[in-house]
Amino acid sequence: MIEFADVGHRYGDRVVLSGVDLRLAEQRVAFVGANGSGKSTLARMINGLVPPTSGRVRVDGLDPSRDGREVRRRVGFVFANPDSQIVMPTAGEDVAFSLRRSGLSKRERAERAAQALAEYGLDGYADHPAHQLSGGQKQLLALCAMLVLDPDVLVCDEPTTLLDLRNKRRFVERLTGLRQQIVLVTHDLDLLESFDRVIVLDEGRVVADDRPEHALRHYRTLVT
Repeated sequence: MIEFADVGHRYGDRVVLSGVDLRLAEQRVAFVGANGSGKSTLARMINGLVPPTSGRVRVDGLDPSRDGREVRRRVGFVFANPDSQIVMPTAGEDVAFSLRRSGLSKRERAERAAQALAEYGLDGYADHPAHQLSGGQKQLLALCAMLVLDPDVLVCDEPTTLLDLRNKRRFVERLTGLRQQIVLVTHDLDLLESFDRVIVLDEGRVVADDRPEHALRHYRTLVT
């Protein structure tokens, strides 16, 4: 359960979020809204990347600001640009790096990384230079590096922004089959037909919260 209680956030004098009250229990939840609506800021609060300046956030009763390490064990985060997450020279090393606190030996981490890469469509790429992968492969690598830790929640902040249609479909197919609760921030409304819930933000406030068909109708009306 992810809870936002009267959450607000400011950057200096600029109000980004105001009075957000939400309880997220569904398997597939999406945040949509125009640029600057506050959706990415709200998503980043789930694992403590951004603290609220008012109100409170809880993940299974834990405060991401105070209990950051425990929350990050439960919540994985995938950014729009995978280059911001890739930190090691090869794909295998990058996934193994996620396991550095797992208690596994170096060889066991490498083996687990290779297995995870194969599972998520990157079989045989363990020794491939990570930054020479295609855009879609990099996004799959970023996803793999999070999922190898088996979090309960996966937050994806506009993960298909840099992808072509083929890689976008490949990435979404991977998301669809996951056991994790997914919280997706996106401008790509075509991805949301199968979601359980869509939350529309406008100027820092929730203005619609419903099944995709109804929430997206409200959003399209809002932007036109």
